[in-house]
Amino acid sequence: MMRALHLLWLLCASALVAAQSEVADAVRSLPGVKEVREAGQGTSAYLALTFEQPVDHANPTGPKFTQRVYLIHTGFDQPVILGTEGYSAGRPSGGELRRILGTPNVLTVEHRYFGGSIPSPLVWKHLTVKNSADDLHAVVTSFKKLYKGKWVSTGASKGGQTALFHKCFHPDDVDAVVAYVAPINVAQEDPRIQIFMEQVGTPAERQAILDFQIALLKRRAEVLPLLNVRPDDYSMGVDKAFEYGVLEFPFAYWQYGGNARENSIPKPDAPAKELADAYRAVNPMIYYGDAGIKQFEAFQYQAFTEVGYYNYDITALKPYLNHKNPTNMDLCPPGTKDTIRYDANTMAFVFHTLQYKANNIVYIYGETDPWSATAIQLLGRTNALKITVKGAWHNANVRLMSAEQKQSFFDTLESWLGIPLVRS
Repeated sequence: MMRALHLLWLLCASALVAAQSEVADAVRSLPGVKEVREAGQGTSAYLALTFEQPVDHANPTGPKFTQRVYLIHTGFDQPVILGTEGYSAGRPSGGELRRILGTPNVLTVEHRYFGGSIPSPLVWKHLTVKNSADDLHAVVTSFKKLYKGKWVSTGASKGGQTALFHKCFHPDDVDAVVAYVAPINVAQEDPRIQIFMEQVGTPAERQAILDFQIALLKRRAEVLPLLNVRPDDYSMGVDKAFEYGVLEFPFAYWQYGGNARENSIPKPDAPAKELADAYRAVNPMIYYGDAGIKQFEAFQYQAFTEVGYYNYDITALKPYLNHKNPTNMDLCPPGTKDTIRYDANTMAFVFHTLQYKANNIVYIYGETDPWSATAIQLLGRTNALKITVKGAWHNANVRLMSAEQKQSFFDTLESWLGIPLVRS
């Protein structure tokens, strides 16, 4: 019996390998596809490939670069999840939609200027929303030669933004969009975020956080040694990075579910170790170290040139700051800070298109996520569905929705796609 089962397993595994190789050959024939590598094993098998893109789509005959793309194949007639990464990507990921859509193909595209999708030489001015949307359009156009089923794009946070931008510039590429926790900022430093921060949680919670920030700044001589940071890892200086982390603390606290950690904010007179542990638990200082800056520099460039970001209200903290006029523009790529100019036209176009023209989009937000401050405001001009998940933060998803919200989500998406969804 065991011998027969082992033989059956070997036969199934051989069939999967053969099928994977056939898919790889088909993908190699697609326009734009360069290298194709088979990765993973069995039911976890996928293809890792590179796709050639113009550095600037407005100059298609100019310099090129290769973009990393990952594919899980289930069938040429099955739905396709287009994973619109906002950052780097190391493998395909369809999120919870992979279960909801049954047995979909998954096509994940790494964002330009991240991970292994960086042009050389690196010219920052070509990192634009339009070029990113055109990257996705080129990939979709090519892969639609093989995949004839329904297409659903999806991403979270910056990846959700990427899906929405793609929809605005190429509205017919996909049949539906599910965008998770995707802000639509309309200024280089959108003031709505600070307004949200003044209202999130309870007055007592907000006051506790402010008192904690002041205590960190006043007692930095006690707290900093307990953080065990290496000065060599902070080119901006440990003290400045610490201050920026203190300013960032409330945003990071609410974005990553601080409200779910009862009594997580120490009193101002608590032992220094408690202050340091609470600060480190949220870990806002990581963004201001050299590794953090390098990891997110392309994001910061996009934020301050087109996509928008936020700044800090320092009114109550100003007396305790050593470094005046803090700005997250300090996190932009070296040599760009003094030349960056914000182009408000991009997000004005996106905002107007999403409100008045873009159909078949589900927007999912978390109730206490600061990025919900700049959530899309629907006017009833499209058929889009917006769901704010109570008690959720930057983790908002279908699983956390109420029963009524889930019903609305599934009914809406099924009506757009015309295929049954897995509701369990």
